Amino acid sequence: MAGYSVSQPEKQAAKRAAAAGKQWLSTKYPYSADQLATIAPMANSKSIRLRVLQGETIAFGPGKAALLLAIQQSGSISAAARAIGMSYRRAWLLVEAMNQCFRQPLVATATGGAKGGGAQVTALGQEVLVRYQAMQQRAEAAVAADMAYFAGLMSVPGSAAEPRS
Repeated sequence: MAGYSVSQPEKQAAKRAAAAGKQWLSTKYPYSADQLATIAPMANSKSIRLRVLQGETIAFGPGKAALLLAIQQSGSISAAARAIGMSYRRAWLLVEAMNQCFRQPLVATATGGAKGGGAQVTALGQEVLVRYQAMQQRAEAAVAADMAYFAGLMSVPGSAAEPRS
């Protein structure tokens, strides 16, 4: 779009939407500010959501990134699932899907026993997570002006839209 510029109200609306997404995430997920900055777009309905597909299967996306971060922090699939408000079964299915989509597993698991089980994000899992977060940041930056434009046109969730003429 030649000559397109973002107005100050559009920029402010985009900043408010991003801040609301980060605030919601910080109350729901126990992550650092840097980690939240990379996954905050998931909570903001006016953002893009990158997904890496393998055929029809989502090999990696925002939910799997959040799950990997939670596993990394907790050392357990079950604790990670609880931390992000996901059922254990759903978390386990996501881990299995990730591990099947990549040549090497992203999450290594140990079965329970006297010492208990656990899960660990592998070196490849760390690499995929870092690369995905960088992709997400670049994608958000690439479309920031357009997203600010759309944010300025959209109604605030929960408020009544203006009557149409």
